[in-house]
Amino acid sequence: MSVLLVGLLIAVGAVVPAPTAVIRVTSLAAMQTALDSASPGDRIELADGSYTSSAAITIRRPGVTVAAEHVGRAQIRGKAGFVFAGGVSQVVIEGFDLRHDGRLAVPVGVNRVRITRNTFELNVPVVPDDAGGFVEVNGDDVEVDRNTFQNRTNEGVYLHVGGPKGGMAKRTWAHHNYFYNHRFSGGNGGESVRIGNSDRQKGSANTLLENNLFEKANGDSEAISVKSSDNIVRHNTLRDSRGFLVLRHGDRTVVDGNILLGTGIRFHGNDHRIINNYVEGNRDRQMVFGSGKEADSGPTSKLHDRPDRVTVAFNTLIGTGAVVDSDGGAFLPKDCVLSNNIITGSSSKFVDMKSGSTVRYEGNIVFGGAAGMPSGGYRTVDPRLVRDSAGLLRLSSASPAVDASAGSFPYVSADFDPQPRVGKPDVGADEYNAAAVRRPLTRADVGPSAP
Repeated sequence: MSVLLVGLLIAVGAVVPAPTAVIRVTSLAAMQTALDSASPGDRIELADGSYTSSAAITIRRPGVTVAAEHVGRAQIRGKAGFVFAGGVSQVVIEGFDLRHDGRLAVPVGVNRVRITRNTFELNVPVVPDDAGGFVEVNGDDVEVDRNTFQNRTNEGVYLHVGGPKGGMAKRTWAHHNYFYNHRFSGGNGGESVRIGNSDRQKGSANTLLENNLFEKANGDSEAISVKSSDNIVRHNTLRDSRGFLVLRHGDRTVVDGNILLGTGIRFHGNDHRIINNYVEGNRDRQMVFGSGKEADSGPTSKLHDRPDRVTVAFNTLIGTGAVVDSDGGAFLPKDCVLSNNIITGSSSKFVDMKSGSTVRYEGNIVFGGAAGMPSGGYRTVDPRLVRDSAGLLRLSSASPAVDASAGSFPYVSADFDPQPRVGKPDVGADEYNAAAVRRPLTRADVGPSAP
């Protein structure tokens, strides 16, 4: 499937009935009774307080909303939280402070669920071969928005999109969430978000991950790990984290307009488009072409796949050393494109691609060191970037990047703000416009209190 079609397949959110009756309860037992007798459109609200569960709270009826009376003021501790009975759909879980044992899982066949404005700080034990999430999405058309995921110290992730055996949950929409302080100290298995698994990599998930903030994502070298196909990862902010945004397995994912401060992007797989991203930090490896251990991964392979036909275009990359490089591995990048990027900072060699990689270079602007790419693929010129009030480096009106792009990229119709790219697009993530609108996300923009 063309990546141009991915956006057309994204759900607009879980479709649930508007509330028709509000039922207020003051205990978990009363909440369970209300859930068992609820009708579609009922909103069941739990009064403020701290509650301890001795068993799961089961949602068996479709079309209901179960919520804290006031966001963040109903805390659930104890043995378990919410679970879904088979086949239930069109459910909202809203506003709880969840500190109980076990995860919140949306099973296969439970569709059109919304999980919104909750705080997750769960006690999820590690099970061999199942380093799962605080929230596990296995059903279709699930919306996860305006939640905080925080303070995980063991192996496992915050949000995992899975699906049926050998397949993927479809059209998950995760937005305006705050992923904070993942402190797992192991070498692997501590991502903030994982979309898929190695044995699901060829499954089309059509997940949209956008407008989320990641801070202190230190549980893994991958803060966002994509292990499926046909996804969009856009307009997120990653900062103060060791974890990268990584396309680890799968094909045809779009990575568009993300702001990464102190971390970077790494990719494997085929036919991705990595466009309009702003990556800045006092380090190297802002953009990593991930060389592979095999040419094309099979549907269940766990090895690193060679990147084929990946386009890296219209990004602003600011760092030191080898800002763009290729990872270790015998199977080198093939038929890839590095085009119309601004690469600046300080380096003896900004681009350090392994010999034998086949990459087309065009229209790049390099300043502050040696390019490390063939002549004709770049210009060495000061891009005349200026810091805006949000601390981002943007084009000035006198920048030689204005109207200077090479080649044709009709799908790059907006910049990272996003504002329209007008006429001949400018080089880098920013299309010059005196009315800059984008800034890195802050805590005020995400989580339970977000607009």
